[in-house]
Amino acid sequence: MVTFRAARTSDVPAVVALVQSAYRGDASRAGWTTEADLLEGQRADPQMVRAAIDDTFVLVAEQDGRVVGCCQLERRDGYGYFGMFAVDPAQQGNGLGRAVLAEAERIARDEWGAGELRMTVIVQRDDLIAWYERRGFVRTGELSPFPYGDERFGRPLRADLAFETLTKKLG
Repeated sequence: MVTFRAARTSDVPAVVALVQSAYRGDASRAGWTTEADLLEGQRADPQMVRAAIDDTFVLVAEQDGRVVGCCQLERRDGYGYFGMFAVDPAQQGNGLGRAVLAEAERIARDEWGAGELRMTVIVQRDDLIAWYERRGFVRTGELSPFPYGDERFGRPLRADLAFETLTKKLG
């Protein structure tokens, strides 16, 4: 059974490992969320995760005492921002991601009173964008540049990366 809770400082190593395993390197290829063909290097580091826990809200999904899913939620003016979403690659495709997203939506809507959830996704991630669209998110066409030269976000393997904002009305 999966349970949800707020991340604690003691969760930093597990969250970093989870996010890395879901998106980068050979381990990420076990699931479908890999970015290994677009980026190499780190996806998140302990300082980034610690700051997210301290300054925003990080939700973790636990199963058998192990962190198997997570996301970051940030309360903004009238909406919630959703990011750092990761699911253990070995558990992708079994509904865990949908459950984490649903809990994040519930928190933003019911606890924060947010009317909307927003996120950014690399535009080249057609499969991931389609997954979010099936869950009610809409592409806005609003693009923002990838942070080239900042290796905290990885080393790009192509020169055309950008983010697109997706949004979903809550309630």
